Amino acid sequence: MPFPILRTPVVVLSEIISILEPNETVTASFCSKNFKRLLKNQYQQMKPLMWAICMIDFENDRRVIIVKSGIEANVLSAVHISKFNESTSKVVEINGYKIEFSPEYPILYFEDQELGSKWIVDYVTDLLNIDVRGLAIGRSSAWTVDWINKRQEKPLNRFALFKPTSNNSNADESMDYVLKNVRSSDFIGINEDVSDNYRFNGKLGPVKELAISRNGYWVTCDNLMNFDAIAIYIGRSRLTVSILNLFLRHWRAGGSPRLEYLEVFFENGTVFENTFDGDLEIVRTNEVGTYPVSYGEPVVIRNCYRVQRTDGIMALVDCDRQRFYMIVQHEKASH
Repeated sequence: MPFPILRTPVVVLSEIISILEPNETVTASFCSKNFKRLLKNQYQQMKPLMWAICMIDFENDRRVIIVKSGIEANVLSAVHISKFNESTSKVVEINGYKIEFSPEYPILYFEDQELGSKWIVDYVTDLLNIDVRGLAIGRSSAWTVDWINKRQEKPLNRFALFKPTSNNSNADESMDYVLKNVRSSDFIGINEDVSDNYRFNGKLGPVKELAISRNGYWVTCDNLMNFDAIAIYIGRSRLTVSILNLFLRHWRAGGSPRLEYLEVFFENGTVFENTFDGDLEIVRTNEVGTYPVSYGEPVVIRNCYRVQRTDGIMALVDCDRQRFYMIVQHEKASH
């Protein structure tokens, strides 16, 4: 016999809803229009949820994920109608869309893949009354950046751009559009292949952490100066020590004031003769620099160099054939 949940007292209903996991909440909302309305009203009256909605739109992977207490849960997926299996017995039709209820989360089938992505995000955010906090996309999904900016006032917390598994075109155009328009407060991660001729002429940030993971060969000194981030990691860079001297001059003059950590990995190694330009007044020191990077164990540099900004702020720098490190000590020198 079905349980008459809609006739349950409000206090009991609130307790039932409060213990539902994110995927259970979204799945339950498809039971009926009345129950969806009940859930929506409940979440609008509750304190802001400590849940984070993340949108994934990468090639054929289109999902909404909810992160709760650090644990990710898939709650809704959009799949092209060509993947629909007529023999599936757990398929129903709602508002003209075919929906399959898998053991974990519902799957919606769409003819228009962009429409499908928008639909599942709108559905979950409207149901739970919270914004999108994370976005992970591929090259062909650059449109999502502007769409997110227009649909909500708050910026993303985390953003990631991944290179496609196939060698599609429009890499330079997509990269430029994303870098000029993305807004993310905590993290921006870029892993994309662009042409050797690509140049980014703009500003990026403010953000806490910027990681251009494995394809940073396009990054110039001007880019570094215009990246507004607390921590910056550049992989496969073609920067040289001479170019980094220019960045250090920029920093000594007060540029990049929020920077706390910079790590540059040289693509093909570089020659470092343990010398910096004399006007930088860099001196050898036995101080130890430590920075708690997000991607692993804290970075520690020893037997490095010290450079002082015009306002007294110190930084420790180190360089070998593979990497350049800079750790800013945001306390003014006592002498």
